[in-house]
Amino acid sequence: MSAAATIRCLTDAGLTVAVAESLTGGALTAHLVAVPGASAVVRGGIVAYATDLKASLLGVEVDLLAERGPVDPLVARQMADGVRTRLGAAVGVATTGVAGPATQSGQAVGTIFIAVTTAERAFVRPLRLAGGRDQLREATVLAATALLRGAVLD
Repeated sequence: MSAAATIRCLTDAGLTVAVAESLTGGALTAHLVAVPGASAVVRGGIVAYATDLKASLLGVEVDLLAERGPVDPLVARQMADGVRTRLGAAVGVATTGVAGPATQSGQAVGTIFIAVTTAERAFVRPLRLAGGRDQLREATVLAATALLRGAVLD
């Protein structure tokens, strides 16, 4: 999904966005801010690659992380909510998953969760992808961009 189209949708809707990334390591934020004029809608991003940072920086429940691990749909949702509120945006988007080379917290490589939240709604999309590490991360960036745009248009 085109980052330019997503930035245009956010601009037209008068909405701002904040990004929480684990799996994508900053690639989603970079994808969005590569668009001229993105500064009007992108508030910022937090790369919380380590599990403990998901709790301390994004407010993900420590008990949830201990019970389910960092690759979980509710973790993705809490990441999106946390970055949205902490960075003062209307919309939060988050990525978490396993790009490999090994499983993580019992989750197979290619298990990914993307979340988009507003104050009123939440969208969580599970992905089961195949491919190498770079392919998984790139596919996640594109899927997150599409989910973000869809949430804004919905």
